[in-house]
Amino acid sequence: MATVTTFAKAQNLLGESPFWNQDRLSVFWVEIEKGILHEKKLHQEEQWSWDIGQKISVILSFKNDEVLLGSLDGIIKFHLITEKITLVQPLETGISTQRCNDGAFDVYGNIWIGTMDLEVKEGFGSLYRISEQGLVNKMIDNLSIPNGLVFSLDNTRMYFIDTPSKSIKSYLLDLSGNISFEKISIVIPEDMGMPDGMAIDQEGMLWIALYAGAAVIRCNPVTGEIINKISLPALNITNCCFAGANLEELIVTSAGENMAEEELNKYPSSGNVFRLTDLKVQGVKTLSHKPSTTFFQ
Repeated sequence: MATVTTFAKAQNLLGESPFWNQDRLSVFWVEIEKGILHEKKLHQEEQWSWDIGQKISVILSFKNDEVLLGSLDGIIKFHLITEKITLVQPLETGISTQRCNDGAFDVYGNIWIGTMDLEVKEGFGSLYRISEQGLVNKMIDNLSIPNGLVFSLDNTRMYFIDTPSKSIKSYLLDLSGNISFEKISIVIPEDMGMPDGMAIDQEGMLWIALYAGAAVIRCNPVTGEIINKISLPALNITNCCFAGANLEELIVTSAGENMAEEELNKYPSSGNVFRLTDLKVQGVKTLSHKPSTTFFQ
């Protein structure tokens, strides 16, 4: 059984997108609503924060002291030292009620990024594919909260979540970076909350954060089986990533939003960042750790 400890007493309103930076031996994450980027050393107490000045939803990649982020305006580049912000790729231009949500790189160097309505209106979200050359294609529309996007170990499938659907869908990914719906891989039972962010391990199993479910679960995307459930001391679990020299730990973010007083009393650690050890399985180096130079020019 995994050991659960508190990694950072962040008290985030909407903590998201934990990201392991091997070069800095740090974990980064975002506070979406306040537009804050956080960093904390994995094995030390040092911690830093940057106010980006707009909503930021996902950490896509790093190169040296620059980080690629999904934001209110689209894909931005932020320099940790100079704090310069550069708009790399605008999205949903002219629509002030939309923001980016979750996203990831694929093996071909494309960014896949979801957008959603600021008031979470049903069907107002989309999933985009952005090529290294800056070509933007809308791949899926009529979404609500696009989340949890990861690729299979052989890069032939994309696993994707639209949170209110309470399911993880599998899409076949071809050599041109196009997708076709394959099947619903995993269905989350009604009493377990809603799927949010996720990560993949060395065995190809998916680790899924359960919003309103106070847990992360490990699932088999081929059979749909829920293999393991790890309860956490926060209600709204938002995302997870593997961290450590051998990617042997799991870092998990949470949110303190949308909670009644009774729920806050029951889950006073909501909004904190957690650390799971003794997992007996390791993560894999994601495609986000192999940044395309194109997006960092």
